[in-house]
Amino acid sequence: MSMIRDLLADIALPKMVKVGQRFPTPEVKDVAAALREEIRRTEIAGRVKPGMHVAVGVGSRGIGEIALIVRITIEELKRLGAEPFIVPAMGSHGGATADGQVQVLARLGVTEESAGCKIHSSMDVVQLGALDNGLPVLVDKNAYEADGIVVINRVKAHDGFSGPHESGLVKMITIGLGKQKGADSAHVPGFGFMGELSLKMAEIKLAKLPFLFGVASVENANHKVAHIRAFPADKIIEGDRELLVEAKSIMPKLLLAPFDVLVVDQLGKEFSGGGMDPHTTGRTVTPFVQAGPPPTRLVVLDVTERSHGNCCGVGNADITTRRLFSKMDQEYTYTNVLTSTVTNSGRVGLIMDSDKLAIQAALKTCNVIDQSKVRMARIANTLHITEMFVSESMLDEARKHENIEILNDAEPWVFDENGDLTDIGVWHQRD
Repeated sequence: MSMIRDLLADIALPKMVKVGQRFPTPEVKDVAAALREEIRRTEIAGRVKPGMHVAVGVGSRGIGEIALIVRITIEELKRLGAEPFIVPAMGSHGGATADGQVQVLARLGVTEESAGCKIHSSMDVVQLGALDNGLPVLVDKNAYEADGIVVINRVKAHDGFSGPHESGLVKMITIGLGKQKGADSAHVPGFGFMGELSLKMAEIKLAKLPFLFGVASVENANHKVAHIRAFPADKIIEGDRELLVEAKSIMPKLLLAPFDVLVVDQLGKEFSGGGMDPHTTGRTVTPFVQAGPPPTRLVVLDVTERSHGNCCGVGNADITTRRLFSKMDQEYTYTNVLTSTVTNSGRVGLIMDSDKLAIQAALKTCNVIDQSKVRMARIANTLHITEMFVSESMLDEARKHENIEILNDAEPWVFDENGDLTDIGVWHQRD
């Protein structure tokens, strides 16, 4: 890449200012106590009978306090005399293999030891019926054979479509518990029909299977639990819809957007199903989601270990690094892409040999004539955005914003001898 290095050598990176973003942050201080209270309500607890074998669906998202929420749910089911076990409810994630899905749970802190019960992982499914259009309605075989089913998920905006039900309990029932084949069935018509089909499939499963209740959380901008509820089976759809409204009302965003260049340190499945949440970046892989203003150039530098090489979402970036590309597991990524049918999610833009070259390439191609005025931002990922860096040219604007706090003076980027940033995965840990 000597020619590319020469071409970019004179591209000067602006000094960056670390700023804090303030958002409404309602928070449940004692998640365990709040969840126990929810499950012990008569309309929930009364559905659980002694001796029941109960399948508890747990997904692949990095939900706040997920290991605790799972453990308390299992403990409460045992207290009521049930015999609970976990089933991975994550569609095609984990490479669409039983072992891979157990590994995904472990990376999220959910193991047999942490939960206090067995994990029964299988990709086998049972068909419950079909929609009018012929698409099969499928469910995890272990869940199908259980005496009762519980699902756990966070409710939030989806990264591929907008509607009354997006990411939450309805999606968990349809996509998560559908395993790869069920997820594939729901995605066949595309994201333009996802909201409608997901609901119809969930309604069929709720009518035909012994669902007991669903545990749903909403998170604040700090990735903390803002609200946690347990809904009896007949209230899951209504509760899922209500919590989505709440989730969207406190959803964080980049307050100083739009940007000429947006640098994202890491994409990851624990941050968003699409690796990078379009509600943060403004970049979408489908036309069916309402997102904010997009940057002229989007750079992503790395992928998290928890993603197991699943780099879905890299297609939203114009430029990436050879480091990220070398970590891409095509089996995991393409399984996810082929199931979702959104092929551009797995495409790869320009690949640069270092973080510095990737950022310089974005600056060179963002079409700003006077680069001393470039609007540039850097975020750790699309979930943790209470702190970010902005270019020195935006300092006055940041000072005037009522919900922005200046955290330090303008400083240069710090790279190692290879041109890679020295603080990826570290500087935002205070969140």
